[in-house]
Amino acid sequence: MAGGSERPVGIDELLERVRAGYRRVEAREAHEAVRTGAALLVDIRYAALRERDGVIPGALVIERNELEWRLDPQGSHRVPEATGHDLRVVVFCNEGYASSLAAASLHQLGLRRATDLVGGFQAWRAEGLPVEPVRS
Repeated sequence: MAGGSERPVGIDELLERVRAGYRRVEAREAHEAVRTGAALLVDIRYAALRERDGVIPGALVIERNELEWRLDPQGSHRVPEATGHDLRVVVFCNEGYASSLAAASLHQLGLRRATDLVGGFQAWRAEGLPVEPVRS
């Protein structure tokens, strides 16, 4: 119905809803999937966070505002890694909130294997997984 009579949802409820649509992955599982070539790890953090905290070696950096354009396998602005709708993508942000919304958006583009990293970059680093400084 136009004008909608649905009640507005807050961000916590929205996160709960979108996360119910896929299985999120923990840092060690994501590390293993990337190590074996079973997933593409995508860093959506903005530059200041990458410069402050470093980057995950091998992660593809695509800032959040470009994500859909770069990962749409049918898009004219896609990255070479966007090989098809069956691509397993693990998106991460700083703490695992924005990445949940990003994964849901990728699902809408048909990337049904897209997921996000529970706890984001901070969880990865807390697990002692590889991190390196940003190269200038």
